[in-house]
Amino acid sequence: AGSRKVMRRFLLLYATQKGQAKAIAEEICEKAFAHGFSADLHCISESDKYDLKTETAPLVVVVSTTGTGDPPDTARKFVKEIQDKALPIDFFAHLRYGLLGLGDSEYTYFCNGGKIIDKRLQELGAQHFYDTGHADDCVGLELVVEPWINGLWAALTKHFMSSREKERNEALKMASNASQRMEPVKPELLYIESQVELLRLDDPGRKDSEVQEQNAVNRDQSSAPTAESQSSLTHSIPPLSQASLSIPALPPEYLQVHLQESVGQEESQASVTSVDPIFQVPISKAVQLTTNDAIKTTLLVELDISKTDFSYQPGDAFNVICPNSDSEVQNLLERLQLTDRREYCVLLKIKADTKKKGAALPQHIPEGRSLQFILTWCLEIRAVPKKALLRALVDYTSDGIEKRRLQELCSRQGAADYSRFVRDAHASVLDLLLAFPSCQPPLSLLLEHLPKLQPRPYSCASSNLSHPGKLHFIFNIVEFLSNTTVEVLRKGVCTGWLAMVVAPILHPNTRVSPAEDGKAPAPEISICPRTTNFFHLPSDPSAPIIMVGPGTGIAPFIGFLQHREKLQEQHPEGHFGATWLFFGCRHKDRDYLFREELRHFHKRGILTHLKVSFSRDAPVGEEAAPVKYVQDNIQLHSEQVARVLLNESGYIYVCGDAKNMAKDVNDTLVEIISKQAGVEKLEAMKRLATLKEEKRYLQDIWS
Repeated sequence: AGSRKVMRRFLLLYATQKGQAKAIAEEICEKAFAHGFSADLHCISESDKYDLKTETAPLVVVVSTTGTGDPPDTARKFVKEIQDKALPIDFFAHLRYGLLGLGDSEYTYFCNGGKIIDKRLQELGAQHFYDTGHADDCVGLELVVEPWINGLWAALTKHFMSSREKERNEALKMASNASQRMEPVKPELLYIESQVELLRLDDPGRKDSEVQEQNAVNRDQSSAPTAESQSSLTHSIPPLSQASLSIPALPPEYLQVHLQESVGQEESQASVTSVDPIFQVPISKAVQLTTNDAIKTTLLVELDISKTDFSYQPGDAFNVICPNSDSEVQNLLERLQLTDRREYCVLLKIKADTKKKGAALPQHIPEGRSLQFILTWCLEIRAVPKKALLRALVDYTSDGIEKRRLQELCSRQGAADYSRFVRDAHASVLDLLLAFPSCQPPLSLLLEHLPKLQPRPYSCASSNLSHPGKLHFIFNIVEFLSNTTVEVLRKGVCTGWLAMVVAPILHPNTRVSPAEDGKAPAPEISICPRTTNFFHLPSDPSAPIIMVGPGTGIAPFIGFLQHREKLQEQHPEGHFGATWLFFGCRHKDRDYLFREELRHFHKRGILTHLKVSFSRDAPVGEEAAPVKYVQDNIQLHSEQVARVLLNESGYIYVCGDAKNMAKDVNDTLVEIISKQAGVEKLEAMKRLATLKEEKRYLQDIWS
């Protein structure tokens, strides 16, 4: 160690939406030093701090994906600049880079944020010094991220060796031997430290298996929680409970928090920082579209945008800025023992002695706001805690058994338990704090680790031609069981709040406009535009279109049809292509959204083909759908669907749930193309990919 080599510099850029890519880039930055490198870390948006045109050092990029496959908002400007058609093909010929893309395979455009940047860098002459990694949040990012980071050091070493043209083979052999000697040290040391810690805390579930078996008989029940046969959030069973653990390094603390008594000032959510302009708009109408016995409750909300310069096209989406639930914020304040200081002003500083490289104040926490305001409007307190947060909580937990369990949950050996009891269970930081009562973290730790509270996107469900000055959107009131310590029925952060906001003016679906009695004042909400959108009607109205939107996925198509109706009225001589709509719901009489409107469009010929399926109704009579789901209905009309897409230059739009529906529709389309065009499955997949590239197969999907 005495002869540490000269620090070799590389440029490290991250493009993050919710903080995930940033956290990974920071981890790379921390580890670089131990491997003899120095990372120059920047957000990709900080274009004044780096210059790729003149960069001689290798580049490492970590890029997440947002929406249905867009680069993060922070990378918008960067992507626009590199996509300039005027750039020569050798513009980045001097650049050597490695890229790590983050995504979720539930979405069709998996890791597309990274893929867009990767592809364009290649087109401009840049070359890989290390293979691209694609990490999947669906199975756990760490499965790819950890090995990718571990392999990065050898790739960087090789790059620096070859660029200095040393006797490569010899040097590489030494480098790989050195890295093998060096690699295991860290987790082992951490493990020994954690075991020493546990010995001090005298935890009965720690002894190795032989001793444990001998002692099991004499041990009294109270000290032997291992008698439980099932694992849970707070309890593990062998082999994990007896395993040696490799736990991540402790993330360095970097925030100093001071709570200052303040004179009660008025606080509005408009002061939350945002890239886009924010519009405060009144809700002019709210209608329940489903019957009371429907499985999900769907609401339609009308916003009055006439006094703003907010504009939209059918198919656009926009963001609703929402707060966290009051009761959850209060519970969190109680658990942190800060209830009496909730009105205090939060003042943040960077710790003078922090070990965190490039530590900066979190941009999503505005200056001088109250603690209550920050927990309500700025932090995603429902976010599933990352392993780095679990690791940090270990050091603030006094009970030995609880401490060991938190170590297991953030360890490599405990990955399956983390997925099952934390990620898949939608556990929040409050759930963890309630499950581990001896854990007493400072407020600063939560401010360091909790991501920004994201605005929630909704599809516009109207046309401005049909409803001038108004904007409609629809949503299900999301409800799910959270079963971490006790079973609680939780509502979605935004949909639960919206339902509460519109409650005073909500009308049951009477199919007519409610009479304005003027009693309840119109509640207001804040919205902002979403800039990246491509989910629009074809510019050529004669192109046939197929719309697939079960449940609330129908929203943009109502806008499409309203728009088309007005266009056809304005241009009676115009040539308009055929329109297909595949809609699906559970019960014809409970959740058939926009039933009257769709029949009206169908009758007038605005909608040429209306195909509806009901998944929970027994088929009866003539109007009964012979199929359960939208994909079955598409299959039933496979010849016409194939003709529209393959012979008539038509478009297909899919809106709704990514996990099941969009995937099933995609598989069905592959099958149809394969059968109707008489080609192999692989060729059918290629044709579908071409449709996507031509922007003729468009998706607006969510999980």
